[in-house]
Amino acid sequence: MPSLTIETMETPLGVFHLVADGEGRLRAADFADCESRLQKSLSRQLGVSHVALVQGTLPQAIPAALRAYFSGQLDAIAGVPLKASGSPFQERVWRELRSVDPGAPLPYAALAARLGKPDAARAVGHANGANPFCVVVPCHRLIGGNGKLTGYSGGLERKRWLLAHEARYAMIRLPPKSG
Repeated sequence: MPSLTIETMETPLGVFHLVADGEGRLRAADFADCESRLQKSLSRQLGVSHVALVQGTLPQAIPAALRAYFSGQLDAIAGVPLKASGSPFQERVWRELRSVDPGAPLPYAALAARLGKPDAARAVGHANGANPFCVVVPCHRLIGGNGKLTGYSGGLERKRWLLAHEARYAMIRLPPKSG
């Protein structure tokens, strides 16, 4: 049975789990009340029925990036090293999600168009739902075509909070108007 290191931290949205491999790459991240989803994601990634999670300390850059993000440094999560194990399409969606600007949520169809697959909004939604890196790969930045919030593994209240948090801090960093 594979073994990975798990570190737990407090966030404004509750207890959060970070799971990394021996090379210091994040393999999964999710809220504590979503632990079964986290375990299922890791099992799928590693091709086993169960993954042992050993409580420990991750490379400090990983939890530090999350603390910085929650304190308003929205780009802090961009450099977290990841080891993604999805299909090529899922991994492409997850990479593209990391390029969605904080404070500027996109409809699923818009992300599909950015990928050059304008008819693949539903497939983008499925890939988004399989994202093993809650918050770090900001799946919360995707919204319905009508602008409404749609499903989020951590719950719509957390999604609403994350989007408001990003909107608040993204506004602070806007360049001043000239003239």
